[in-house]
Amino acid sequence: MSLQDLISEGKTIEEIASWLNEQTPEERLLSTRALNKKTQKKLYILAINSEPLTLDYFASQSQDKAEIIHDGKNSLPVFTLFQKRFCRQEDGKIVGYNHGSTMKLIGPGYFVAKDTAGNKDWEDKGSVVIDYYEVPETKPIDSWPEIKGNGQGLQKLVYYHMHDFMRKVSDHVSIGVAYKNGSYSGNYFVLCRQD
Repeated sequence: MSLQDLISEGKTIEEIASWLNEQTPEERLLSTRALNKKTQKKLYILAINSEPLTLDYFASQSQDKAEIIHDGKNSLPVFTLFQKRFCRQEDGKIVGYNHGSTMKLIGPGYFVAKDTAGNKDWEDKGSVVIDYYEVPETKPIDSWPEIKGNGQGLQKLVYYHMHDFMRKVSDHVSIGVAYKNGSYSGNYFVLCRQD
């Protein structure tokens, strides 16, 4: 049995979460990387019934200025593997950037993660939004790339005016969908948090 099988067979989000929680970190990562666009979309729809994500899921309060890596697989036809790297700043904000093979070409795609509760346009899409409209003023970790606004250079084609809406799948796995200029893009991605 695989994660792909569980989703395709219409298992509940609770059954999927239980299966993922029992896997080793390596098994979890491999299973999320095996998902195609169709099963990522199904997983996002199933995850509407999961408990809401919190900002602490991405970078907990006990980990100030610590880098928390979430390995990602998107539904695009190329350059599908990447990481979203998160950090809690001293002011409590959760910030991050996209790390991957295209970073030198299109830029790091900095963002601020936010709770969607109370925003009627956002909360039905996911309990946390990765907001590319806002970038941190300074990088919280010295080794991170220089901060660039998402309207600069080739970053504009990818990250400018983008929101990623996130839903919880399991203790380590979340699923997201991208909206560009307020419109559904049809692009999904799954994240697997490293411990």
